[in-house]
Amino acid sequence: MKLKIWLTATFALFLSLQVSSFAQNLKIGYVDSDVIIKQLPEYKTITEELEKMQKQYIDTIQTMENNLKKKAEEFKSKYEEAQRKVESGEIKSDAEIKALNEEMNLLQNELRILDDSLTSYKQNVRELLINKSNELFKPVREKVIKAIEDLAKELKYNFIFDKADGVLLFGDKEFDLTFKVLDKLK
Repeated sequence: MKLKIWLTATFALFLSLQVSSFAQNLKIGYVDSDVIIKQLPEYKTITEELEKMQKQYIDTIQTMENNLKKKAEEFKSKYEEAQRKVESGEIKSDAEIKALNEEMNLLQNELRILDDSLTSYKQNVRELLINKSNELFKPVREKVIKAIEDLAKELKYNFIFDKADGVLLFGDKEFDLTFKVLDKLK
């Protein structure tokens, strides 16, 4: 039994020495890819292109919203007028009331269709802008990743984490390679 405890203790000591030796040779660094990308000249060009696209869509959205608002005001006005006519006795017959109800239902349906169309358009624009942003920034991200990989190999780092992705919970400033990557890109 004593031999078994001695062997277990010896193995644990050996294992801890091995882990300690490995950890001393381990180099870990981190970067903030958002900072790097925002410092590149491509960032401004891409951002301006995306803002230009967004402005075009915003103009269309504003036109659609104005049209919807105008139709809503028209519906409200016609509804109030119809209510006034029914209450004053101008409209008495069932046929006239039925025709008025059908007109109100048509206007209400038109409003719903316009609102659904606007909502759908906004969602499509959002998705289109996200896809366009991903497409435009993909070569920039690849360029940054390549520079990070080259720097890691050059400086013999084992791991480099990206602070921008929220993966890093703690990072000593001594290991921040953000500005070295920027220098490498210049």
